[in-house]
Amino acid sequence: MKAKVVITDYVWESLDVERKMLGELAELVPLKTKKPEEFLDAAKDCDALLNTYAGPITADVMSKMPKCRIIARYGIGVDTIDLEAATKAGIIVTNNPTYCIEEVAEHTMALLLACARKIPFYDRMVRSGRWEVPPGKPIYRIVGRTLGLVGFGNIARQVAVRAAAFGMRVLYADPFVKEGQFDAPAKKTELDSLLSESDFVSLHPPLTPDTRQMMNDRAFSRMKPSAFLINCARGPVVDTDALVRALDAKKIAGCALDTTDPEPLPDPHPLRGRENVIVAPHAAWYSEQAMAGLQAGAPGEVRRVLTGEWPLNVVNRAVKGKNRAGL
Repeated sequence: MKAKVVITDYVWESLDVERKMLGELAELVPLKTKKPEEFLDAAKDCDALLNTYAGPITADVMSKMPKCRIIARYGIGVDTIDLEAATKAGIIVTNNPTYCIEEVAEHTMALLLACARKIPFYDRMVRSGRWEVPPGKPIYRIVGRTLGLVGFGNIARQVAVRAAAFGMRVLYADPFVKEGQFDAPAKKTELDSLLSESDFVSLHPPLTPDTRQMMNDRAFSRMKPSAFLINCARGPVVDTDALVRALDAKKIAGCALDTTDPEPLPDPHPLRGRENVIVAPHAAWYSEQAMAGLQAGAPGEVRRVLTGEWPLNVVNRAVKGKNRAGL
C-alpha cells in the first residue's frame, strides 16, 4: 500500500522532481491552497505533508491529520508551524536551511549597494527625462562604513564576508553566537550599540516571539539619521507602522525591504512611492540553482521518513524517539 503525500502549495511549474523522488513510494496529491481548511479534506489521512506557504499549521490542524508522520517545509522559516504541538503529536518537522544562503547574502549586498549608491532613485530620474547628479546627494563611499548584522546565522555570515571584501567594518548582535565561534570577519556587540554605530543595519534573525517587531520605535530612535535598514529576513521582524514613523521623522535615511508586513504590501501603502524606500517582492531566495535545491530538499526528507531514515534537517529535534514514524 502506497503512502499518501499531500502538497499544500508549490511555486514551480512541474512536479517532476517530487514524482521522481516519491513516485514509487507514495501517491502524490498536489494542491494550490493558502489556508488549512482548504487542504485538510485531502490531508486528513495523509502520511506526509509538503508545505510552502499555506498555513498556519496549528495544534488543531495537526489533530485532524492523525496519520501524518512528517511536515516538510520547502523553505527555511518555520514560523507558520506550531513546533511544540508537532513534537507533542509526534510529527517530525523539517526545513531546508541551506538552499539559498548565497542568494540571500547576494541580495542583501545588492540592496545595501542600491541604498548606498541610490541606483533605483537615479534610474527612475533618468527614465523620467532628468540627467543630473545633485538630486541624489549626499552619497558616501562604502569603504570604512559600518554594517550591523542583527542575527549571525548562515546567511549573515556570508553577508559579512562580502561586506568585508568591500572594505566595510562589520558588527553583529546575536545572543546565540559567541565571539570567535565562527571564522567570519565580524565583531560581536550588543544590539543597542550595533544600532547606534551602524551606517547600514541588516536583519537576519528567525521570526520568533522575541524577534517579532524587534525593530520598533525605540530601535529606530537609536539608529543614525544617515543609516539605512535592510530586511531580507521576515517582514514581521519590523514594526511597519514604526518604520513609517521613523521615515516621516527622518530618524533614518531610508530602507530596502525584500520582505514586508503585511505581504504582499497593499497598494496604496505609506511605504510605497517614497524615493528612499526600495521594495522587492520576497525575491532574495530566488535563483535557478536555489529553485532546484528548494524543490528537491523537502521531498528528499519525506522520502527518508517513508523509508525509515532519520531526516537531515529536523527543526523539532525533541521529537526523536517519540514520533509516529518510530524513528
